[in-house]
Amino acid sequence: LAFVSNAHLDELTAGLRVRSIPWENYQRASLITQTELNYIKAIDKKTGEDLSRVVDKEGEIYGELLINLLQRLVRVDTIQSILILIDDLLQDHEERATYFLQVGRHDPTLPYAPLLKCLRSEDEYIPLKASKILTTLLCASPKPSTDAAGELFRWTTPQLQSRNPAVVDLAVQVLESILRQRDVRIVYWNTPQAVDSLVKILKVDPPNIQMQYQVIYCFWTLTFDKEIAQQLNRKYDLIPHFVDIAKSAIKEKVIRVIIATFRNLVEKAPEANLAPMAAVKLLQFCENLSTRKWSDTDLVEDIDYLKTELENNFHTLTTFEVYLAELQSSRLTWSPPHLSDQFWLKNWKEFKKNNYELLRTLARLLSTSTDTVVLAVAASDIGQYVKRDPSSKRQGNLLLQEIGVKQKIMELMSNSDEDVRYNSV
Repeated sequence: LAFVSNAHLDELTAGLRVRSIPWENYQRASLITQTELNYIKAIDKKTGEDLSRVVDKEGEIYGELLINLLQRLVRVDTIQSILILIDDLLQDHEERATYFLQVGRHDPTLPYAPLLKCLRSEDEYIPLKASKILTTLLCASPKPSTDAAGELFRWTTPQLQSRNPAVVDLAVQVLESILRQRDVRIVYWNTPQAVDSLVKILKVDPPNIQMQYQVIYCFWTLTFDKEIAQQLNRKYDLIPHFVDIAKSAIKEKVIRVIIATFRNLVEKAPEANLAPMAAVKLLQFCENLSTRKWSDTDLVEDIDYLKTELENNFHTLTTFEVYLAELQSSRLTWSPPHLSDQFWLKNWKEFKKNNYELLRTLARLLSTSTDTVVLAVAASDIGQYVKRDPSSKRQGNLLLQEIGVKQKIMELMSNSDEDVRYNSV
């Protein structure tokens, strides 16, 4: 079931609906036949039951007619009117999508090709209306076209960055609907900059509660795919961000969709997600949630599931796995590994691997973070490593200088925070 409801689009439609298209002129110019004209006149300006009485008798004829007109005619006002007619047919009657889908029996590019062409129109209205219709057709199809979905996803990606909130809202609703279709999720994941644009809405431009919920809903649907569940947090570090949102959420539905997303991540890819969840103390958060009263039984069940799985699996995680997850999140705290001599004696060599990758990550945090706890912990970790590496006396200063640590440590020695100054010495 597709659900795209947008006040901006409705307002534009209302303004265009009152206009008349001179269909008789098209017939006189031989651009449409007399039969086609008769069919158009039978539904033009009709809505509700009046439209149903005409269309449902000859649905397949109307489906083929309107798609063919969309292919053949080029005037902007005419294309706008055809799109309005198609959407009127589909409004509250998604079962009528079959009228249009059957057009593809003899041409697999239909009914999508003329609608996808509309997405490239420079007119403000045509791409928005076409995206809504495409969403309905893709959601109604038992086997949605991945090619059509891919092109629609490429269109939604820049729309998510629009300065017009109504356009962003429509694009997110399109994604909410289509991503319920299993086969297209990996198509969206592989669309350049698509997921990045969704992440940006959450992280860079904090949205209102409804938009926040809708975007997280998109991530929830994506995490039903195992491949996506394995990569999502590794690439976008969303687990800590989702926990922060849930902790401050006012609406139960926001917490519900976040917890449901976490459940998917654990079910589909525990090896990729348990350590990051341990690093942000998700078990403790779930224990806190379980003491509260919820109206949604699915939420209660998901909280219980997460508690059980986290309790059963956290003890199998190594301390180093949890440390790595915390480092990846860029949210260092004074968790036990940072202060444990045993941890550093056992793991300091890990910091030399991959051309000192972990050490370079700590150095980056010293340069980019403004959080005094993160700065203090990162400086302490670098000191712990240097203290245990026998080669540090010979090569340490050169390495620290090369990766930009030495200068930054010198600057932090005069930081206004006492803990930062202490751990920089």
